[in-house]
Amino acid sequence: MLGGLTRTLLLSIAVLAFGFAPASMHGFAQADDLHTDAAPIGAVTTMPYGWADFCGRHADECRVDALQPVDIVLTAKIMRTLRRVNGSVNAAIEPVSNLDHWGTMLDHWDYPTDGKGDCKIYALQKRKMLIEMGFPRQALLMTIVRDQEDNGHTILTVKTDKGDFILDNMVEDIRPWDATGYKFVKRQSQSDPNVWVSIGTSSAPRTTAVATTASRALN
Repeated sequence: MLGGLTRTLLLSIAVLAFGFAPASMHGFAQADDLHTDAAPIGAVTTMPYGWADFCGRHADECRVDALQPVDIVLTAKIMRTLRRVNGSVNAAIEPVSNLDHWGTMLDHWDYPTDGKGDCKIYALQKRKMLIEMGFPRQALLMTIVRDQEDNGHTILTVKTDKGDFILDNMVEDIRPWDATGYKFVKRQSQSDPNVWVSIGTSSAPRTTAVATTASRALN
């Protein structure tokens, strides 16, 4: 078994040398082999305090128009990009609790300006990087879950034509949402990042998303 430090060093070397992490370090080798269901979406629910606070400091990122939902066409190249971003951000940020970092129990969402942060900081940075690379924001959704110990945790959901996949600071694998062991609570809607929806069984019809490639990410 590789130690955590050794694994991180190998991942960083792979990212720098090859532009992606080796398939042996991940649960998936080829995008064509991947397929999972989309997480079932329920009713509109409350916005997390942390997102509202984030929007108060980054208003330009939140004052956006509603858009048609979009799913990414998941190719092998797109999967390599997702792995590269997930691994590089996980390796770059020093994990620190919200209380130790900001000195407050209030949930603070932000970018890693000092290279430190908890799960929200990791997820926001991955979202930011992928949007800058040309991925549609409608397919990159901040998501609240409960982990195996029933603690609150934040991850990034990537909506694709092969289902919903998760970028997580706790693991290097890009996993299907239903293979994480988490209890999914809520996430941003695809149309509007300021509208949050519950995740669970619902009789409400889902909005159909248009599948698209991330143009600049493919270049």
